[in-house]
Amino acid sequence: MPTNENRTVPEAYNDSKDTTNMSAIQWRTFFKDQDLVNLIDTALANNQELKITLQEIEIARNDIRSRHAALLPTVGLRAGAELEKVGRYTSQGAGDASTEIEPGKEVPEHLPNFTVSAFANWEADIWKKLHNAKKAAVTRYLSTMEGRNFVLTNLIAEVANSYYELVALDNQLLIVRQNIELQKSALEIVKVQKEAARATELAVKKFEAEVLGSQSLEFDIRQKIKETENRINFLLGRYPQEITRDKSNFLDLLPQTVNTGIPSQLLANRPDIKQAELDLTAAKLDVKVARAEFYPSFGISAALGFEAFKPNYLVKYPVESLLYSLAGDLAGPLINRNAIRAEFNSANARQLQAIYNYERTILNAYLEVNTQLSNINNLEKSYDLKSQQVDALTRSIDIANDLFKSARADYFEVLMTQRDALESKLELIETKKEQLNAAINIYKELGGGWK
Repeated sequence: MPTNENRTVPEAYNDSKDTTNMSAIQWRTFFKDQDLVNLIDTALANNQELKITLQEIEIARNDIRSRHAALLPTVGLRAGAELEKVGRYTSQGAGDASTEIEPGKEVPEHLPNFTVSAFANWEADIWKKLHNAKKAAVTRYLSTMEGRNFVLTNLIAEVANSYYELVALDNQLLIVRQNIELQKSALEIVKVQKEAARATELAVKKFEAEVLGSQSLEFDIRQKIKETENRINFLLGRYPQEITRDKSNFLDLLPQTVNTGIPSQLLANRPDIKQAELDLTAAKLDVKVARAEFYPSFGISAALGFEAFKPNYLVKYPVESLLYSLAGDLAGPLINRNAIRAEFNSANARQLQAIYNYERTILNAYLEVNTQLSNINNLEKSYDLKSQQVDALTRSIDIANDLFKSARADYFEVLMTQRDALESKLELIETKKEQLNAAINIYKELGGGWK
């Protein structure tokens, strides 16, 4: 089992006394944007990775049926016909030559034989080998179900993150276009000032270069929008098409309130932790199955039917044609014990792998939650400061333009002010996107989305 060190909970999380956990919220309630909800619905219906996972569940379900069948007797029907001639000077040939099937009728030299029978074979599971193999199959089936839940929560989070990235890019594109118009206006002013000998050709070229740079940035953002749209379409399992979304009021969106609950809830809610735990249970059962291979196996076989050298005798003399058999055998490994020991050692090694994977999964879960909690806190402070920066730089643009018109500031100050304002606005949108993504990620990392 995992060590106490690996399961140590971060202090900020461990101090939580609130048992409310946001992962209990259904994703349709968690996401308020109807366009996003529609996209997630489509992804859950069409995503290829999810469909592949569903087939893994079907494979695991069939493995349960196979393991269950091994516990039951194998029953079959057999019908056969054969023709036999034995040597005259053999014990069977000499016996047949002196035997009459019916009065005055010897056993034919070419002797046919017809058989109709039912047979059964059954291995008595005295060491619980077959039962443990079935339990392991059931556990792995449950593990694949948790794997499906893990794919679900990751798929929902990925669609949501990509959606808000797309809307952020839309808003960045709008700001760049507004900035281009502002720069063009400044360029026209510089051109007029040059005609009046109040500015130089250098200033004109600098402003032209700034406009061209912003126009180039516009096409870069357009390309990112197309790439993000196609990424969403891929998650939705469909060919390229425009993504319906609400582009307005992006900066007014508020991240979901974060309720982490208590640390023990993380073990119950995260599908990857539950999957690792089930894989560990299955690995333990595999060790028991491998250990049982060292012990003798007890098998029972039986047959009941009719046999005669003429088909009509099967009906005419049913009692005389009756055959039956019952046998039991006890067999244990002798020569191939090294091969069985090798499989047993491999099963032990796989069990250790499962233990380490379980420890790693728990550690990763706690670290992810701790990282996102810190990220959310820092992003909130960063966004407030960047908002103040944008307000200050937006006001400074008008001030710089007025000073430039009155020859109290040079063109370089105007250019730098416009550039700083553009960068700060783009960074503000990026920070808002990161805030929304952080709320989505903490929802995912607390185990939300699959219920």
